Amino acid sequence: MVTVNIHEAKTQLSRLVDQAVKGEAFVIAKAGKPLVRVSALDAPSKPRRLGFLAGEITVPADFDRMGSEEIATLFGLGGVTPRASGKLPISSEHAVSIDALPPLHKDPFDRLLLAQALGEGITLLTSDAQLARYRGPVRKV
Repeated sequence: MVTVNIHEAKTQLSRLVDQAVKGEAFVIAKAGKPLVRVSALDAPSKPRRLGFLAGEITVPADFDRMGSEEIATLFGLGGVTPRASGKLPISSEHAVSIDALPPLHKDPFDRLLLAQALGEGITLLTSDAQLARYRGPVRKV
């Protein structure tokens, strides 16, 4: 997290607030002593608890194949190819390439999906208008 002194915060307030809105919180310090943390209002105030629904939800074993025939028919594929129905592992190249994407979309998982599509030369199908704003292999459905 970036720390700025009060004078810098005064002169750069608009830029700093824009960054905070994008999820990049910052600290304002006086004489080197941190005084306040500035973050966007819609930012979660406490960390998300992972696994809090453990045992409450059951995912079917064929979840990753559910509806694949209907989807293939909708897109005129006539059948699902092995590549379209296979699992695509996340590589370090995918993760690193996220930084090269312009900040058009905040959702980190969606940005990872786009990085995978770019890296693997496949088309990403989405109903998300924000994600569809990216140039490249993104198709809004």
